[in-house]
Amino acid sequence: MILTTTPVLTIRSLRTVAVHVPMKRALGTSARRMDMAPLVLVDLETAEGITGRAYVFCYVPSATPAVEAILRGAFARVQGDRVAPVEIGAKLGRHFKLLGVRGIVTMALAGLDGACWDALAIAAGVPLVSLLGGTVRPVRAYNSNGLSLMPGPALADEAEELLDGGFTAIKLRLGYPTLEEDLAAAHTVRRRVPAGTIVMADYNQALTVEEALQRGRALDHEGLAWIEEPIRHDDYAGCATLTREITTPIQIGENFDGPLAMADALAAHACDYAMPDFARIGGVSGWMQAVALAQTAGMKISSHLYPEFSAHLLAATPTCHWLEYVDWAAPVLKQPIEIRDGHAIISNRPGACIEWNEEGVEKYRVSRT
Repeated sequence: MILTTTPVLTIRSLRTVAVHVPMKRALGTSARRMDMAPLVLVDLETAEGITGRAYVFCYVPSATPAVEAILRGAFARVQGDRVAPVEIGAKLGRHFKLLGVRGIVTMALAGLDGACWDALAIAAGVPLVSLLGGTVRPVRAYNSNGLSLMPGPALADEAEELLDGGFTAIKLRLGYPTLEEDLAAAHTVRRRVPAGTIVMADYNQALTVEEALQRGRALDHEGLAWIEEPIRHDDYAGCATLTREITTPIQIGENFDGPLAMADALAAHACDYAMPDFARIGGVSGWMQAVALAQTAGMKISSHLYPEFSAHLLAATPTCHWLEYVDWAAPVLKQPIEIRDGHAIISNRPGACIEWNEEGVEKYRVSRT
């Protein structure tokens, strides 16, 4: 439960910076190959001298100007308002109603929402998780920084490397042209990593329902922790079929566009596990609505990207499952989140502990023309 007493802050200004950060390991999935993390960094300054921060992962570089433009428009509507994330969200929902609070609009507004919550936690002098009614504790994490679609020897080497830092769980991308290649990739990883290593698999929506049934039944013998997004993300009827017919748990949720989408998926019994994305679910405010849905349904919740915020959110989630760890924002963070013995370590410092490494920001800043 969110704490009812929060500091009174007033929105004074909003700054955004677009950065395109090279990834240490390019990520090649069935959908596309990514070698850069396009981010919009958000600084929300208050009249009381508190600055809240967040960032938005934009997937493609061409989206960063759009996210910045939406945030500028949002700020024009809330400048001088009290920092009250739920009320601000409702106000901006009305403002963007004709355009639609979906997709990139939801993601951009999530950055503002996250910065609001960060500012409130800093002003209260508590970690964000505490403001949300949770406790500071380690959160179990899996390493998602690789295991792209790639040749077997490189795949085996990378699987071993991803266990550095004490990780005991890793995520493998599948969706090769044939089932035999998917099975070969799973076998390659299993042969290289220690017994007991937990392996998740992600198809990134590569398959039809029929293909997913065939491949899923074959993968039922591979001991995977879950099969993620095997088909189109919003085909909840198809996902429900897979959930019934395949023994391995089906994981979806990174594309839930707000809590109502998650409610629809849960009503359709479309998954065994769910993994909302901080931005697409609607920031901290949207996540807390999703938590209530998950708790009612008894659904285990994992995170998608954004490990800095996600650690706090998961630690405040009664049905917390796994944190997805990626290091994509680390070069622009003063103090990236610590991973110790396969767990994300939440700092006792106030807020979500988002501070910029200005040298990194300047290095990767996108010049405006």
